[in-house]
Amino acid sequence: MKASETEQWKRMKVNKSLRVNTAVLDEVLGVEKSFDVVKRDLIYAGKRFALYFVDGFAKDEILNRVMEHLAQLKREDLLPSPLDHLVKTHVGYLEVETTESLDEVVTAILSGPIALLLDGATEAILIDARTYPARNPEEPDMERVVRGSRDGFVETLVFNTSLTRRRLRDPSLRMEYLSVGKRSKTDVCISYLEDVADADLVETVRTSIQKVKTDGLPMAEKSLEEFVFGRYWNPYPMVRYTERPDVAAVHLLEGHVLIYVDTSPSVIITPTTFFHHVQHAEEYRQKPVVGVFLRWVRFAAILTSLFLLPLWYLLAVQPELFPQGLHFMRPDEPAKIPLLLQLLIGELGVEILRMASIHTPNPLATALGLISAILLGEMAVNVGLFTSEVILFLAIAVIGTYATPSYEMGLANNLTRIAFLLLTAGLKEWGLVIGVVGWFILLATTRSLHTPYLWPLIPFNAKALLDVLVRSPMPVKTKRPRVLSPGDPDRKG
Repeated sequence: MKASETEQWKRMKVNKSLRVNTAVLDEVLGVEKSFDVVKRDLIYAGKRFALYFVDGFAKDEILNRVMEHLAQLKREDLLPSPLDHLVKTHVGYLEVETTESLDEVVTAILSGPIALLLDGATEAILIDARTYPARNPEEPDMERVVRGSRDGFVETLVFNTSLTRRRLRDPSLRMEYLSVGKRSKTDVCISYLEDVADADLVETVRTSIQKVKTDGLPMAEKSLEEFVFGRYWNPYPMVRYTERPDVAAVHLLEGHVLIYVDTSPSVIITPTTFFHHVQHAEEYRQKPVVGVFLRWVRFAAILTSLFLLPLWYLLAVQPELFPQGLHFMRPDEPAKIPLLLQLLIGELGVEILRMASIHTPNPLATALGLISAILLGEMAVNVGLFTSEVILFLAIAVIGTYATPSYEMGLANNLTRIAFLLLTAGLKEWGLVIGVVGWFILLATTRSLHTPYLWPLIPFNAKALLDVLVRSPMPVKTKRPRVLSPGDPDRKG
């Protein structure tokens, strides 16, 4: 169908003639071309009906029940208002609506509901009796905890909103529906607590999503993030992703706005700062003192992943800078290739290993890790490709990367570490200083939906910064984050 013809039928209303309606729908939906788009021509009480649905979306038992009720129709039932009588009496299902737009009929059919058209009626009946292929909620791999709930978001939007409502039975919890994508018509949901979240923030998120002009969101939430938040060349994440309903509920209570995208098990939390990405649910599943310890260990791992390799390289190429007592950390024997090249090859090898492990079947992933860690590392040292110190410090930096709670933050820190290495190789200690200062300036000038990325460090907020550095007991957390401008700042209940 040509573009001009497409725009024409989108403006059409449901015609009184069933023949006209079915001719348009058959052509648009490709009834004869697509095996899964099903059309049934029916006659009840002397009237012609047409039933459209997508095989795999519609529940067979609901279809059978609807057809059984329609079979009991009598001629007098269709007078004087057949649609009104059908919807209120014979279509015994909860989610039923009517529409006079053929565009809405097509969108509904392709989204899952059943469309029922009657000859002589100027509206179609839409019965939301759909079911989606879905997996059971399972604990997400990226956010495991020792103790805590084992359910996680799945690829079905209504399942995810239900998992959230199970934890927040607040009447002010809003789940706004939007549709994005001219062709995909992807279901998107904005979630927030109406009396807590900043109204301007909600409106900004809503407007930004409504302005998205694209034919589809093939990568679901990631595609939507790039349209809404931009900053494509800044490696640091502008939003936080979570697959845990309890984490989503915590952020809703703080005043954040969540974005759910159908077909994705990840929920977008916005706005977020740098420090949102360095906290983990495990810290709140333990005693506060244990949570503080875990948080500081994570901070140390993140700092290690960023600065250990550049700093060690600087000391290795300028031995006079090595502190007394740490000379054993210097490479003893010169390798056959320059030290910087060793580190860059190591970084590249780690990324290749990471990608290989993702594409390796689970039963073989452990074997792949052992082969890479033992055989490749040992042989690289034996043949003189790497020094043993390079293997050691590279491994420590990589472990720090994987200890970072946010996967996106870990990848950004990888790129930052490589940039530090290159600057240090070119300008020695001044290169490292310039790199660190430039990195700090980048983060300090970054904003996520008008929220400073380094808050509460910049602008400085001592009480909020203390809460970032020290996992506070829950009874002490009586205020919501000021940076979110919550409508109800008090959390005492």
